[in-house]
Amino acid sequence: MTFRAFNQKYLEPGSQYLMILGIIALCQPWNLFLHRYGMTMTLVGLIAFMVTSKIPQDAQRDEGSDT
Repeated sequence: MTFRAFNQKYLEPGSQYLMILGIIALCQPWNLFLHRYGMTMTLVGLIAFMVTSKIPQDAQRDEGSDT
């Protein structure tokens, strides 16, 4: 597995989930630790998504074409 495939399969969705988790942590009233670090989680996820979305995807070969 190349780094580009690993990025596309794990890192980019992981950064999106971290942003969503950070927003949920900010909105919940029960756990002070999650509320305290919710903005940090959101910002780290945002920066990670900005970095991972700039990495180009692997060039997919078209197996059906003969040319």
